[in-house]
Amino acid sequence: MATLKDKSLSIQSLSKTVRRFLSYIAQPILRIFSPSHDDYPKVGVQPFEGDPADPDLNQEGSW
Repeated sequence: MATLKDKSLSIQSLSKTVRRFLSYIAQPILRIFSPSHDDYPKVGVQPFEGDPADPDLNQEGSW
């Protein structure tokens, strides 16, 4: 017959396991939906210095 102490330990163990599982799930969710921590320089809009796309490649059926 299980004693009161054994039941208490099993409930604590179950509680600890559930807490760990929820933390395991919540941490990535919080990381995904939290504000980004990117430290980009505040230089403003940069001009485009590349070559324009070839207009012939943008037509349908050009493959």
